[in-house]
Amino acid sequence: MTIKKLTKNIKILLVDNELASRRMVKSFLSFIGEVDVAVNGDDAFASVEKAIEDNQPYELIFLDVTVPELEGIEILKKIRQLECRQGLSEKVMSKIIMTSISSDKNIILKAARADCDGYIIKPIDKTRLYNEIHKLGFNFPE
Repeated sequence: MTIKKLTKNIKILLVDNELASRRMVKSFLSFIGEVDVAVNGDDAFASVEKAIEDNQPYELIFLDVTVPELEGIEILKKIRQLECRQGLSEKVMSKIIMTSISSDKNIILKAARADCDGYIIKPIDKTRLYNEIHKLGFNFPE
């Protein structure tokens, strides 16, 4: 696994329509990067699309399984399709961690088949969040 040295902030997109969860996770993530927020599927995909067009794709995306307008797994599939159409290398593709209150194995498998990089069951605590980010090769002081 390649460790990415944190010489700059990680560019992060947090997609969650639940205010309390969004605030808590954003406070954890603000320490390690620049965090943009989307509260529904359409806004999330538009943010990813614009970031890729600007040649500044998100390095890390936290995507709730259940968000309005377009479900998380569908957003994940659309993001992966967009990255492929744009010819992004695996190194540049976003690392996507799905989040959910559900521990249903069918949902977790569906997310894995759609090419997510991780899955965290809510409520999310700082230690689990940072451990998951470290597993993806991001290195930052805690």
